[in-house]
Amino acid sequence: MDFATIIGLIIAFAAVLGGYTLEGGTIDAVFLLAPILIVVGGTLGATMITTSFDTVMRVPSFLKLALFGKTRPFIPATEVIVMLADKARREGILGLEKLIPELPDSFFRKAVRLLVDGTEITALREVMETEITYLEERHKRGIIFFQKAGGFAPTLGILGTVLGLVQTLANTSDAAHMATAIAGAFVATLWGVGLANLFFLPVSDKLKMRHDEEMSYHELIMEGVIAIQSGENPRSIRVRLQSFIAPHHRISED
Repeated sequence: MDFATIIGLIIAFAAVLGGYTLEGGTIDAVFLLAPILIVVGGTLGATMITTSFDTVMRVPSFLKLALFGKTRPFIPATEVIVMLADKARREGILGLEKLIPELPDSFFRKAVRLLVDGTEITALREVMETEITYLEERHKRGIIFFQKAGGFAPTLGILGTVLGLVQTLANTSDAAHMATAIAGAFVATLWGVGLANLFFLPVSDKLKMRHDEEMSYHELIMEGVIAIQSGENPRSIRVRLQSFIAPHHRISED
């Protein structure tokens, strides 16, 4: 579970609603069905127009990645690659075949399988880079989906407010009721701006962070496997791969 995302969302919404209630507002006045329907439904519909139905069906998986995604294990992966390099020097590359099922993810297993199969370095790099490119395209769909939703939501909020004001001004016989209706009309703007800045755009940025992290992780694996194929010394491989790791997390060679 990504506690930063969960706690951040809780703090953001609690701060807004808490500040509103401290000013004397009531929660019931914010949770009005009509503004929520206009903003949420309109935003979802407008965003769906810009993308494919397959992307829309994958929205739950994007949310799961943003809310519960785990940090990629750069240091353990580096140590596994160094171990594989040491074993390859002692037993040959074919000796790595029995370790493939124990590797932590499918990309890692595929890379080592290509290595064991004797794939030439240039071809190995091309296959891995193609895999990374298609993975990047899939990730961008989720990032762009929430970015667009964050752009549409405030506009839909304004649209909801305008519709509310039109309805209010068309019935001006009761001044007291009109004042309440005007206040209710602006709830749509609140929902549009709130959802954009407290949910859609933060989720998009979190997915971008996850994407950058996964790209670096896969590049680490690719460079490590290619280094093994080139017959580099395990110590040299560790030094090279530590460039993917923040300095304060690197394992000292001393």
